[in-house]
Amino acid sequence: MNRARLTASAFAAGGVLFLLYQAARPYADETTLEGAAAMASPSWTAAHLAASIGFVLVSLGILGLYLLLGGRRLLPAAVVAWLGAGLTLPYYGAETFGLRVIGARAVRDRDVTLIELVDQFRFAPAAVTVFAAGLALLAVGVVMAAVEIRRSGALRRWSGLPLAVGFALFIPQFYGSPAVRIAHGALLAVGGLWLAYELWRADGRATAPAGTTTGTTTGTAAEALTGAGTAAVGAAR
Repeated sequence: MNRARLTASAFAAGGVLFLLYQAARPYADETTLEGAAAMASPSWTAAHLAASIGFVLVSLGILGLYLLLGGRRLLPAAVVAWLGAGLTLPYYGAETFGLRVIGARAVRDRDVTLIELVDQFRFAPAAVTVFAAGLALLAVGVVMAAVEIRRSGALRRWSGLPLAVGFALFIPQFYGSPAVRIAHGALLAVGGLWLAYELWRADGRATAPAGTTTGTTTGTAAEALTGAGTAAVGAAR
């Protein structure tokens, strides 16, 4: 599998994993034993692991875009996204494994007071500051990548927008209902899959036999993905 398709796969898998994160995680009142049971469940662990892997894959996808398209903003975008993922993942690790231990102990002992430990972790000044900074940096990195996609002309101009909006809304969605959170996961899945489709399609045109045309944007995609020159004025929009 070549670089373009590896990059496409990273975006596609990352987007789908964010949808699984929001759709598969159990939702319950986390001040009750029912909430503790949700945290102790395998679904909780699997869902949060899916999100953690999604952050890594999207960051790798931005690096792949830089290697494919160049552009003065894509390398800084990749670096900012990596920093964001690095700051975000410790918090998600505690959500995945630490809260599972607290929930399991609360259920076992039938002691709802143990759930107070959850908020003591979540809203500890250092933890929440690092977490928020990480998600903010991830959002900045993805938005920078979306802007460069639009400027490059190699892919459809707005194909980076859904993913950028999804990451910009990552912090606000935590305060939404389960339906809102699942919709947010769906937005990220659409964003990842759209970028994957554009990269896969462009790579198919770039590797088509000489003289073969597929629409009016063949030259642009080929030039961008093979590094043979800048995008033409008639690029896909």
